[in-house]
Amino acid sequence: MTHTTDSLHVVLGAGPAGQAVAAELARRGHQVRLVDRSGTGPAIWGVERMRGDVGSPEGAAAAVRGAAVVYHCVNVAYQLQTDVMPRIQRAVLAAAAAEGARLVVLDTLYPYGETHGEVMTEDTPWRATSNKGMMRAELDEKYLAAHREGDASVVLGRSADFVGPGVLNSTLGAAVFSGALTGAEVLTLGDIDLPHSYTDIRAVAAGLATLGESPHGDGRVWHLPTAPALSTREVLRMIEERVGRPLKVVTLEEPRPFGPFDQVFMDAYAEMFYQHTEPQIMDSGAFEAAFGAEPAAMGDTLDATLEWYRTLLARGDRPS
Repeated sequence: MTHTTDSLHVVLGAGPAGQAVAAELARRGHQVRLVDRSGTGPAIWGVERMRGDVGSPEGAAAAVRGAAVVYHCVNVAYQLQTDVMPRIQRAVLAAAAAEGARLVVLDTLYPYGETHGEVMTEDTPWRATSNKGMMRAELDEKYLAAHREGDASVVLGRSADFVGPGVLNSTLGAAVFSGALTGAEVLTLGDIDLPHSYTDIRAVAAGLATLGESPHGDGRVWHLPTAPALSTREVLRMIEERVGRPLKVVTLEEPRPFGPFDQVFMDAYAEMFYQHTEPQIMDSGAFEAAFGAEPAAMGDTLDATLEWYRTLLARGDRPS
C-alpha cells in the first residue's frame, strides 16, 4: 500500500537499516530526509541526504527540524556503545519532543539477556547482565517512560541479527556471503546447530515504516517480522544449495580475533557471545497479527542477499 503525504519523515543513521528505512518510506510516498555524520553516500530515490551529528542537542534539533516522524537507526562501534548511545538518546529524544514529532526507535534483543533457549516475545522479562544489554534496557525504559509521561510519542521496533541486501557487519554478513560466492572461508560463531533468529533488513525497514504510519502502536515494544528460527547450519546448507558448492566453514567457538573481527571488536563483543552459545529464538507474531504483516521466507532472503553480493563482487568491491 502506498501512502502519499506532505509530512516529513526523518531517518537518523545511514547504515544498512537507515538506508533501507529511508528507501521504504520514499517508496510509500513520504517526504524523507536521511541524516548521518557525512551526509554522503549512494543516491536513494526520493530521499534527501543531510549531514548532521545527532550526538549533541543542537545537532539533533537541526536534524529533525520540521519532522512529523523521526526514526532512530543510529548505531556506533561496539566498544563505544555504552558511552555514546545514552548521549545520542538524550539528544534525539529531546529534539523529537521539542519538535512534536513521533519517535520510532530501532532496537535490539539485548535487554532480554540470556534466555537459555526461551522463545523471546514482547512479554519476556528484561534480564540482561552484560554492560551493553543493561545499557539498552535502561535506554528503553527511558523511551517508554517519556511516552507514559506525555513528553514524546515513542515506539520501539526490535530486530534479531540482520541479514539481507546491504548488510555487511552481521553474523550473516560479508564474513559468510563473500566466502560462499568466492570459495573462501565462511566465518561462523559459537554453536551453529542451535536455532537462531535472523531478521531480513527489508522487513526491518517495512516494519519501522509501518510503525511510523501507525500511531495506535505507540508506547510499547514490537518485534519486527522475523522468519521462524533455523539453525545457522541449516541456513548454511541453504546457501550451499544456491551457490552449488560446499562451504569452507570456520567456526569460532569462543571470542577471539579472526578475519574482519579484530581484537578491539572481539574484546567489546565478548560479553554478547552468549547469543551464539544458546538458542536465540524471537517471535514476531504480535506485530504480524496487529499490522497484517508477514516475515520474508529465509529462502527469499538468501536469494536477494546472494544477488546483492554477486553485484558487489562483480564491481570489484571487497566486502568488509
